[in-house]
Amino acid sequence: MKYSELVTPKNVVSAATGAGAIFLVAKTIMAVIKCPPYNPRPLTLVTRLSQAHHSKIMMDSGELRGLLASLSLRLDDYSKNMVLHGITRCVYLLDTEASACTYEDIKLVASFLDDPDVGIKIQTLHALKAFTGIWKFRIKIQEFIPKVLETITSIWDNDVHVAGLRLLNGLALPDHTHALLKKRMPGLMEILQMGNNLTQVQVLKYLSMLAQKEDLLFDIMNCQVYPEFLNLFQPSQPGNLLSELLVFVERLCEGRLTPHYQSVHWQYNESSLHEVLFGDDSRLADCLLSLIIHPEEGVQIQACRVILKLQLNEEGEIARIRHSDPIFSSFFSDSFIESTC
Repeated sequence: MKYSELVTPKNVVSAATGAGAIFLVAKTIMAVIKCPPYNPRPLTLVTRLSQAHHSKIMMDSGELRGLLASLSLRLDDYSKNMVLHGITRCVYLLDTEASACTYEDIKLVASFLDDPDVGIKIQTLHALKAFTGIWKFRIKIQEFIPKVLETITSIWDNDVHVAGLRLLNGLALPDHTHALLKKRMPGLMEILQMGNNLTQVQVLKYLSMLAQKEDLLFDIMNCQVYPEFLNLFQPSQPGNLLSELLVFVERLCEGRLTPHYQSVHWQYNESSLHEVLFGDDSRLADCLLSLIIHPEEGVQIQACRVILKLQLNEEGEIARIRHSDPIFSSFFSDSFIESTC
């Protein structure tokens, strides 16, 4: 057979395909020879915690039950701290075991709010906060709201304030606590003015919730504040603080627009929050104008919302006076007629 007869298109394609396959096999073998031995990367801490969490969900470890059984007033302060910290960790990580706890377990943990050591009070507040993540305990923990309020308003410690307020912000507010809140309102206002940034943000969230309760609105606005209260509105303040502060003022404005508020002629003290924010000599409008150009868009938007609510408050106040004061109403009508003539 001649060479020209062997070199046909079909034979060339077959040869190229075979050569290509041999080349790929050889390349694969060489890559395996040169490749370093398999050495799995160590798992990250987050991955290990996640795996441990899921494995413990499938099997009750008994860790949380053991910690609760060991919690006792007879322990030294260090041991109390460690056990309460362990309980908090287990409640967050071991859903099944935490859900199996009882009301008696919650009462046992809450009893350490009476401990004289501030650090133990803080750990107790953290543990109760963890238990609020379990739906069936939220209403039960409301029972301890009076004790938590007493704790955060009678101890001047930023960590106590933050831990207590985070707990309170995660709970609904029963009506029977309103009388106590009226007594504790000056303490909450003191925390707002003198606390650090984290504490101020938490207390503003709480006050914003309270401002939506009609029977608490007057007590909030009649709280005495320092003359420099409006310094909280300075553009140099952190954006998260300004946002929460403006939400709080917006809630107060909304409260002033309610029929209940407008049906009563309220008398506020000269140095009250109401006079500082809404009085004739208030500089709140100037503060709000400076926040309209704040670098953070959320602060700008919230400042505009408050300005709008203030305008509605002014219109509502004029309407209220017209209906309640015949002389003013007559004067307003005469002025309107003259202006249209």
